[in-house]
Amino acid sequence: MFNGIIYNQGVIKSKTKNKNSLYLKIETNLNFNNKDIGTSISCNGVCLTLTKILKKNIFFYLSKETLDKSNFKFIKIGDKINIEKSMRYGQEISGNYTQGHVDTTGRVVKIIVLDKTWKISIQYPSKFKKYLIEKASINING
Repeated sequence: MFNGIIYNQGVIKSKTKNKNSLYLKIETNLNFNNKDIGTSISCNGVCLTLTKILKKNIFFYLSKETLDKSNFKFIKIGDKINIEKSMRYGQEISGNYTQGHVDTTGRVVKIIVLDKTWKISIQYPSKFKKYLIEKASINING
């Protein structure tokens, strides 16, 4: 569970693509230690499992399912990535709950700025329309 407010970023340092998966190495100033291995980390809004830590580098395995349903298939070395550790019991929530379980991607097609508000139009696969309701939350990376 994450709160969806991003305070930390990292940089993609390497990626190793297999036929149906991807291994990522991300450099970050966020502190991790060995007890964090196996925990869920939100990376660009997607829940990924931390597999390894080496100094300021963290490593993740991305399955075919993750690649099919997220924008990680387009990630490049040098890209910045948003990173958030899982929430801890009793931690203040400054955003809203998010799980990081991604079903699809969309494309921003229009942004209208109204004073301090942004109205963002997003195009997404029509089969997901039945799952969206007015006043509900969706997570947008960026």
